[in-house]
Amino acid sequence: MTALIIVLIVLVLIIGVLWSTYNGLVKLDEQVNEAWSDITVQLKYRADLIPNVIETVKGYAKHEKEVFEGVTAARSAVMGAKSVKTAAKAESEMTAALSKVFAIAEAYPELKANTNFQKLQEQLQDVEDKIQAARRFYNAGAKELNTKIKTFPTNLINNLIGHFKTRDYFEVAEGERTKIEKAPEVKF
Repeated sequence: MTALIIVLIVLVLIIGVLWSTYNGLVKLDEQVNEAWSDITVQLKYRADLIPNVIETVKGYAKHEKEVFEGVTAARSAVMGAKSVKTAAKAESEMTAALSKVFAIAEAYPELKANTNFQKLQEQLQDVEDKIQAARRFYNAGAKELNTKIKTFPTNLINNLIGHFKTRDYFEVAEGERTKIEKAPEVKF
């Protein structure tokens, strides 16, 4: 009878550990999914602002067709990104393209004084800050999930289940990191 009680207690403990570990992984996985969703929402919002910026700048700088095409291509890449790595690469291209647009704007004092353009710049500045915050939140969640998946005893349980995968970090090339971490400069 005592042996049966010990076996039942051990069995309950094993089930409790499995249950707790699995639920912890589910929670972390959902946090990372939510963080990724936040990034995509902010990227879409910025992509929706881009055509307004382009149209405003076009009114003053019609001969800058190559720059506008570059922004359009970068916007399409951001909207079409399906993974963290492709989104990070597209994000880098978008930042470079936007910096060219704002460089053009510097050459046109009338454009810089345009209230519509100023509002769009403010909105872009705000969304850049939100993207940066969402990226940090995502990377923190990915780190926590990846660590949990790789540590004992969770790694054994995950190997049995095989459901949870490590997540890529939202990273950019080292040379682009400083450009992205510094939001576009807005001068009036």
